Amino acid sequence: MIGIIDYGVGNVKAFLNVYERLSIPAKSVRVSSDFIGLTKLILPGVGAFDHAINSLNESGLRENLEEAVCKNKVPILGICVGMQMLADSSEEGKLPGLGWINGTVKKFKTSSIPFVTKLPHMGWNTIKPIKSNQLLSGLDEFSRFYFLHSYYFECQDKISDLTSTVYGSEFTSAVNLNNVFGVQFHPEKSHSDGIKLLNNFYSL
Repeated sequence: MIGIIDYGVGNVKAFLNVYERLSIPAKSVRVSSDFIGLTKLILPGVGAFDHAINSLNESGLRENLEEAVCKNKVPILGICVGMQMLADSSEEGKLPGLGWINGTVKKFKTSSIPFVTKLPHMGWNTIKPIKSNQLLSGLDEFSRFYFLHSYYFECQDKISDLTSTVYGSEFTSAVNLNNVFGVQFHPEKSHSDGIKLLNNFYSL
């Protein structure tokens, strides 16, 4: 059973719809008891970093989430701001992140972006796999995903980099350390490639 963390930040229904089409059991996680029996977790996120962290703290789910991920080693996939929350900190806010993958979330340098509309990075873009990983099974440098963000995750240790993408300059678009995964793009909005990735996550 996949649990989608429902803390008021992110389109939980979109993930539930994808997994329903795949005939994969999934449910929203709103209270502590919802964690029972879960084998995978998804942490969605949209908006600002501090707002997302505050929302998670106020939801009453953070302690259970940390126990599941850090103690019980349940695989988790952070999406967009949900990925950025995995870091130690963000230039967008003042609150500490979850710190599950050491790194800092940084703002794009607009001087390096050769487009009239510089931020946010919005629309379809490709990813370049950096290393082999089951999450990327069946995906390659031609796979396209939907992005909407002005900040990116810079890992302290490059071994945690999973894919890269170019927007003005190259940035990390997916990360992984042990049972913790994150993608900057929105697989739930990325049609067949996004569905493939979410199916891969279930199969880990």
